[in-house]
Amino acid sequence: MNSGCCSCGSSNCCTPEPERRKIRIDFLYLDLTVCERCQGTETNLDQAVKEVSNVLSAAGFEIEMNKVNITSEELAVKHKFISSPTIRVNGRDIDLNVKETSCKECGDLCGDDVDCRVWEYEGVEYNEPPKAMIINAIMKEVYGSPAANVQGETEYVLPDNLKTFFSGIKENK
Repeated sequence: MNSGCCSCGSSNCCTPEPERRKIRIDFLYLDLTVCERCQGTETNLDQAVKEVSNVLSAAGFEIEMNKVNITSEELAVKHKFISSPTIRVNGRDIDLNVKETSCKECGDLCGDDVDCRVWEYEGVEYNEPPKAMIINAIMKEVYGSPAANVQGETEYVLPDNLKTFFSGIKENK
């Protein structure tokens, strides 16, 4: 009679695989059709995740990617959306400093002046977060001691800039 856990009779070959730990990445944005910042951020995020996913998989992690088009004030409130675009890893924004500059494409969409996010990495501002910034944020969440900037820890108030954007979108429909 077979006393092992598999057909070979050995109990050594059937060790259960450990449960994979999830890394949740949220990409929140206003527009992917014309906004170059959102488009570039999505491209860099996709490439960064592709580059880091094999290492994380080998280490027992599974990436869960959520891409959320913030199309209304209600969605902005639900996701505690501060600025477009935003990347969060396990609920933590990858850039603690939210800076914005004028975004012509989003301004054209809503018919008003609107600012979108710029990213600061190693002392330089970028319109899209560099892949290295995204990869470092993911790895820091996995292996480091991340800063306590999980969305939801402070009271959320919809930023005026987003109110202007959504108001303009409603008027232009």
